[in-house]
This record gives sequence, structure tokens and C-alpha cells, in this order.
Amino acid sequence: MTCWGYTGVEGPDNWGSLSPDYATCAIGRMQSPIDITGAFPVKGPALKFDYKPSSLKILNSGHTLQINYAPGSTLTAAGEIYELLQFHFHVPSEHAFDGLHTAMEAHFVHKNPAGVLAVVGVMMEVGTQNHALAAVFDNVPTEAGIEVSVAGTTVDASAILPTATTGYFHYKGSLTTPPCSEGVHWFIFPDAIEVSAEQVANFERMFGHNARPLQKRNDRLLIVSS
Repeated sequence: MTCWGYTGVEGPDNWGSLSPDYATCAIGRMQSPIDITGAFPVKGPALKFDYKPSSLKILNSGHTLQINYAPGSTLTAAGEIYELLQFHFHVPSEHAFDGLHTAMEAHFVHKNPAGVLAVVGVMMEVGTQNHALAAVFDNVPTEAGIEVSVAGTTVDASAILPTATTGYFHYKGSLTTPPCSEGVHWFIFPDAIEVSAEQVANFERMFGHNARPLQKRNDRLLIVSS
């Protein structure tokens, strides 16, 4: 597998040339993340979350902390049902609002039966400790490529979402890591959740900054639904 990272010759500016499989990172015109600004207001369909608690399985991918989710939790958007596969984190946030980033961003990755991906982006700002994520941050595998199952512990993805999930931004984009595949439905909440400075620092100590720079929007439509 081709090595990639966030600094130096393996960094985002060079992803497209590291492997033919990563070419979309350089030539794609629907890349993520983007700056959330100038959105077109519409009355979009409500997002329906049916998240259930899952046994806690944590993967240190070498690039981020990934929580692999048990089958059976779904997101319904515009009549399409997507199953939650995993969620993971970036420091600082990958998306920005009018050029401003938050301390962290969580990505909830879903897939529908046709293989189409939908990712929900949740901004995370420094405040009080996030108790819903305490077990996650307290059990980080120190070795890359290792998945740890935390016995007798569950995680509830619904407790990590913002209180308000009716309003959202939506656009068509890509994965924010190689191979940067396009056709991803992005849903970004305007409201942030809180994490403590210690939780952010502990993540950053292990993974450093793992955010891809902002990409050109080109002629894509960005909508905001309230």
C-alpha cells in the first residue's frame, strides 16, 4: 500500500502523484474539504438518524482514530438509507466556515446498498470535556494498525451529534484522504459540539495535524437547509 501523510513529500500537495490510484486527489473537481460560505438557502429534506449503541472498537489507522461501528445504525437522507460504518477525527477541522476552522472535526461515514457514501461532518470546539467520547479517548491504541475492542464498553454515536440536527449544509464532494474518491454526499452541521483542551491535546500528541487543506469549490452547489 502506498504511504501517504500530512507533511513533506507524502503530504496533501503530492497525494495525486504518489500512486496512479490517487490521481483524483490532483485532478478531481469535486474535492473535499471546502470553505462553507455563500450557501444557497433551500428547504431540504430532514435528516433522520437511527443510531444505536455499539460495542467500542477503536482502530489506530496511523492517520487518525477510527471507531468501527456495529451494523444496524442508519442515516436516512432524501429517502436514501445509509448505514453507519465508522467515525473518525481530524485536527484542526477540515471544513471551515467563512475561512475559520474549529479545533477538531468528526466524520461519520455511511454507505447505502448501492455503495454511495454519505459523510456527516461535526465541528468540535474547545470547551468542557465530552463525556460521550471519554471512553474513546481513554482507550487509544498506541500502535498503528491495531484495533482494540474495549470489553464491556459501548459508544453511542447519537450522543456525539449536536443537539440541533435539523439545519445542515450539503454539497457533493470526495473523501478527504487518498484515493480522494468523488461522489460523496456531505452533510455539515453549523452547530459544534464541545471537547476539552486535554482531549484535543491528547489526540494531537499522537496524530499531529491531520487535516487536508481546503479545496476549490469550482462550480458546485452548496446549500443550507434550515
